[in-house]
Amino acid sequence: EADPRPLGTPDDIARLAERDDLNIVFILIDTLRADRLGAYAYERETSPVLDALAADGLRFGHHMSQSSWTKCSMASMWTAHYPVRTGVTRSEDAISSEANMPAEILQEAGYKTYALWRNAWVGPSFGFSQGFEVYHSPRPSRVPASVRREKPTIGMAGTDRDIIQSASDFLRTHGNQKFFLYLHLMDVHQYVYDEDTALFGTTYSDIYDNSIRWVDRLLGVLIEDLNRRGLREKTLIVVASDHGEAFGEHGREGHARDVYSEVVTTPLILSFPFRLPGPLVVDEPSENVDIWPTLLDLLGVPAIEGADGRSLRAEIEAAATGGEVAGDSEPRFAHIDQSWGRKKVEPQPMVAVTEGPYRLVFRSAGRGPRRAELYEYASDRRESRRIDQDQPDVRRRMLELARTYLEEAPASWGDGPEIELNDAQLQQLRALGYEIE
Repeated sequence: EADPRPLGTPDDIARLAERDDLNIVFILIDTLRADRLGAYAYERETSPVLDALAADGLRFGHHMSQSSWTKCSMASMWTAHYPVRTGVTRSEDAISSEANMPAEILQEAGYKTYALWRNAWVGPSFGFSQGFEVYHSPRPSRVPASVRREKPTIGMAGTDRDIIQSASDFLRTHGNQKFFLYLHLMDVHQYVYDEDTALFGTTYSDIYDNSIRWVDRLLGVLIEDLNRRGLREKTLIVVASDHGEAFGEHGREGHARDVYSEVVTTPLILSFPFRLPGPLVVDEPSENVDIWPTLLDLLGVPAIEGADGRSLRAEIEAAATGGEVAGDSEPRFAHIDQSWGRKKVEPQPMVAVTEGPYRLVFRSAGRGPRRAELYEYASDRRESRRIDQDQPDVRRRMLELARTYLEEAPASWGDGPEIELNDAQLQQLRALGYEIE
């Protein structure tokens, strides 16, 4: 089906705030590594639909999440604050009701706010429903025999088809209103695919690629629906992820255990209500805490106060014009409490600091040579060769940055409540493969 959007220019990005008909579809693909997408130079055809969005849209080339664990990461994404400031770093933590969330800002700006989710870590009891008129987890449908779910854990009920079908129902009912639709997809996390997307082999890494192709195809159904309803020409589509996935790069598989690059390097793609003549790429570093400051700035609605993230509008404009942008010398952080699921164990924060060409991975509870690992990240994206001995001064300075980060004051809205997980929640979360005591 032909793309109905008109041809636009980068100048039209700057004029998005002048539009009063603009919808937002925010697609969160849980557990999606950037380097497994064609748009990020992957050699396999895992993502033709996402690649097409990037081909005439905007792609952030060096993007990172704030954690490798969903709840911690998403709390930072939605509040634009680093984990140490949100206070959402352990299994019982929730976002404060005083936090000013994007859905609240957009609702006040006249958007109908609607969310569809399948990951219990972003359930309403943890504060993620703030500002959404409807925050709904669809009823799981029967899974066809052709669909395989090969995550080596207990499987979740249903598939992301349930999200896409519910999104279609929403568009049919509310497509004539200005809306913000958030979709949190889980099938890449659960390694779901079918016979048609079993293209790449049978190792876990291959099956992960198969599942990306499966979810990519589902997104094609959603985009065709937007096209058919005449909504694509007035909808901004945003594709992001909460974290990546490890396949043994640093001795682990999965996620939610550390903050090496393979579990925090994620995609960020924007597809506008118009087609750009070619792909626009921001090569300056960006993070998930920057997503909503950037989007709210582009939309011309109020900003999140006190945010650690910043609007990347200047970087977008520089990419469009070929101009230079002042280098951002601020350090960037990723964070996980390595004891987040063990309530009786003291916090054990692990922090990665990225500054200039360097990246330091620091274990606060570590001992010996692995306590603080320094890498020249600019030339060693996979963090395969430590340079601690070569650059002791850099290591010392970045270690101080990590320690200073861990002592930062909470956000202005303070710590959120602690939620006692009930049996149903624990069962849901263990079904995702998490070990919670």
